[in-house]
Amino acid sequence: MKGLKDSLLALAGVLVLVTAAAAQQPAAAPARLAPPLRGDVELGYTKPVTKNDGKFITTTFKVKNLSTTGAIAGLKIDEFWYDKKGDPVTGGSFRNRKPLQPGEIIEITLKTPINKQMDRNQYKFEHANGGIKPKLVPKL
Repeated sequence: MKGLKDSLLALAGVLVLVTAAAAQQPAAAPARLAPPLRGDVELGYTKPVTKNDGKFITTTFKVKNLSTTGAIAGLKIDEFWYDKKGDPVTGGSFRNRKPLQPGEIIEITLKTPINKQMDRNQYKFEHANGGIKPKLVPKL
């Protein structure tokens, strides 16, 4: 019985030492966020894929922050659809809620209700602190 008591005390002592050692270890530092970029920035994007499901036209593509120093805050992408005469018909919009960090890649999905007059589309890229120079890239 005394041997069992000594074993349990030794085990409790080891647990106390391990817990104390773990408490002294520094926690992993959270990832640093890059400061937001100002003015015109470069954004890479893949060729948009458009699918028609009968009610909506869904456009998907990927974008990447090509900057190595700063984040793109308030990224907004608008899709405009025009008729054959060039008059605007409908469109869709996407807004990224958190800053797009340097080198970060996200997938964009734009859903637009179908209008029988739709003929061609166009995209507009912008961010909270300026304009965007979109660059078509083969893949991300």
